Amino acid sequence: MAGISQPKSFKTTHVPPLIAGALAGVSVDVTLYPLDTLKTRLQSAQGFQKAGGFRGVYRGLLTVAATSMPTTALFFASYEATKAQCQPLVSPQYAPLTHMLAASVGEVLACVIRVPTEIAKQRKQTYVGSNAISSVSILLHAYKSEGFFRGVYRGFGSTVLRDLPFSFIELPVWELLKSTVRKHNDGQISSFQSALCGSIAGGFAAGVTTPLDLAKTRIMLGDGYSVTRKMRILPVLIDIYFESGFKGLFAGVMPRMTAIMIGGFVFFGVYDDSKKYLEKYLDGS
Repeated sequence: MAGISQPKSFKTTHVPPLIAGALAGVSVDVTLYPLDTLKTRLQSAQGFQKAGGFRGVYRGLLTVAATSMPTTALFFASYEATKAQCQPLVSPQYAPLTHMLAASVGEVLACVIRVPTEIAKQRKQTYVGSNAISSVSILLHAYKSEGFFRGVYRGFGSTVLRDLPFSFIELPVWELLKSTVRKHNDGQISSFQSALCGSIAGGFAAGVTTPLDLAKTRIMLGDGYSVTRKMRILPVLIDIYFESGFKGLFAGVMPRMTAIMIGGFVFFGVYDDSKKYLEKYLDGS
């Protein structure tokens, strides 16, 4: 019996978050891609119109669709696994710290796939020449001209520094809102309620972390790596502040918040629904 229950426990613990995360990620990224394109163009140093305006808002979609599933699958598998390992070791009042740790582990691992994808996607989104340029060509050019870490993985640090604060806010707020709903609903929460909690948490986190997202976008879109001092978050933000003031630090905030609020609803709704279904299916009930 022990030999049978162990694999089953592994399947019901690790497989649902993996598949549910993949489904949730691709659902959101494909559905809301035009808003992400508009946000990137608003944040581009060359300006919205020169970066493409409202034209070709689906440019770079295939790159995102192809890598979205492994990225979010890796994030949620590591998030749930870390949370499951740490929760028994701490008292309930420290649960947000567990969620922050789990989120940080998930984000760092997910960025291994996410960063090259973002490089290719954002350069396609703001490329005003031929639409035929491929994501592979963009990454090969980045590798040949700037090297592996300075080209293909340019902005890795800024992406991690953007995504960690985002997850530090979003995931604990999502868990807190779900916990509040359960307290007022006899310990139950529906997928719709979980999705709504995710939408609120995501919108709040998106607004707060917009300057970090803006810095990451400018770093990834920069031409060459020669001016290394300007390719760091703080100098980039200082330059933007002197150019455009405090308002400039929040360029693209509305498309970002709108996309993430809608995306949060879809993402967490699909994730919760898929996870519950898979847990039931794999549990044989």
